[in-house]
Amino acid sequence: MIRINLLGAEKPRARKAIAFDIGQRLTLAASVILVAAALAIGGWYWSLSGESAQLDTDLAAAQQEATRLRSLLAEVQQFEQQRAMVQERVALIEELRSGQSVPVQLLDHISRSLPDMLWLTAMQQEGDEVTIQGQSTTLIALSDFVGNLGTGELLVKPIEIVNSQVTGDAGTELVEFTVRATINRPPAPGAPARGRGAGRQGGAS
Repeated sequence: MIRINLLGAEKPRARKAIAFDIGQRLTLAASVILVAAALAIGGWYWSLSGESAQLDTDLAAAQQEATRLRSLLAEVQQFEQQRAMVQERVALIEELRSGQSVPVQLLDHISRSLPDMLWLTAMQQEGDEVTIQGQSTTLIALSDFVGNLGTGELLVKPIEIVNSQVTGDAGTELVEFTVRATINRPPAPGAPARGRGAGRQGGAS
């Protein structure tokens, strides 16, 4: 009598099924891992691409801002140079005004003192003494001229009319005059004040 062990024949088939199931699972797991890795790498690459594009945009904006700031800096430097030049000119003008010499002040004072219908023909300075010669159409103009010279503190008062004479024919008469004045120089620090009768310094200013 022949006996067949059916259970013993089925056992190898079960092992093969189990082995097949494990292989599929490993393959599926590996596939999932690969897909996940690919997705992660793709996401990382996409993130880096976005960051790179943002960095390019920020760099372009920074370059534009740097160009604008360089332009503003150039304008500021130009403005500072112009302001320095203006300040130098103002300082020079103030220096010239503060250090204005006596002859310049004297000429300015005399020119401001000239009335209408009067003009000068000569002016001479010896030390502090100034002699002015001129002509006028009226004695009133001469009087006004002398009175104008006495204003201010540049000349010592009173102003002396050395001579005056009328020349010319009727209708064309002219008054020729000579006026003498003394420059009122401020005393040096520590020196006594000098009056009109004090000695005059030699040499023209």
